[in-house]
Amino acid sequence: MDTSAPPPDATEIMALVRDALGDIELEPAEKREIWSFVQRELPYLRSQRTSYFILGSYRDPYLRRLRIVQHELTKRVGAYPFVLGDLDEISTDRLPMFDVMFTLLAAYTDYIVGVYEKESGGEAPELGEIDDAPYFAKTHVLPRDYTWFAESNIASRTNLLDAALRIHFRDDLEDHEKQDELDALLTRAQEVGVSVTDQEIEDAIQEREDDGTEPTTYSWVHTNKFRLFELHDRCYPWTTENDLRTAVENLPSPTPRPTWEK
Repeated sequence: MDTSAPPPDATEIMALVRDALGDIELEPAEKREIWSFVQRELPYLRSQRTSYFILGSYRDPYLRRLRIVQHELTKRVGAYPFVLGDLDEISTDRLPMFDVMFTLLAAYTDYIVGVYEKESGGEAPELGEIDDAPYFAKTHVLPRDYTWFAESNIASRTNLLDAALRIHFRDDLEDHEKQDELDALLTRAQEVGVSVTDQEIEDAIQEREDDGTEPTTYSWVHTNKFRLFELHDRCYPWTTENDLRTAVENLPSPTPRPTWEK
């Protein structure tokens, strides 16, 4: 099969390309590259498997967390989780083909899963793409250390660990002051029925020390976008890598399809 030839739904594909690039006249070689990418990658998204497009940072140590999500989803029968960075790129020196690849994959995938640990990097503009139509309804986000600005949010294990980490990494407190803050935090947690052990807190702190990553501080824009997903029950905050594995369980399960679909 000639993978550089236009696919049967070339008109639909080109409409998506125009969404990504605007009214730019494509050169023949660029069209062939796009057709090749489409015929190489889209069959996986049109198969009977449920696809999960995983977004996030491709740099270490953040890439490891994308792999955790991908690995957990791979355990599900009928799932096809993939990371954009693993796919062959569309080769061109003239156009921003990342935009084309992202648009095509986001349009045809079943679910988009965003993993966030920082407010800078390529995942920041991606967040701006997926929080609106047509992608919002299929997107779920997993932001590390995210808490909405409300006292009631301490009433969860993940948020309590996040608060403990922020106390530990404060530069303006002496060690005994940090311990006093942690003791007060644990007392408050007990009052609202949240159970977290000293060992869990120590493990969370050690994981951050090993990674060299302090608790994330998000911009107001990021926090509001996460809040929007939270209000739609598609935001799953996490603190440790074990929390992330648990958070993945909230993602929709693969759904068998009739053969005429996709």
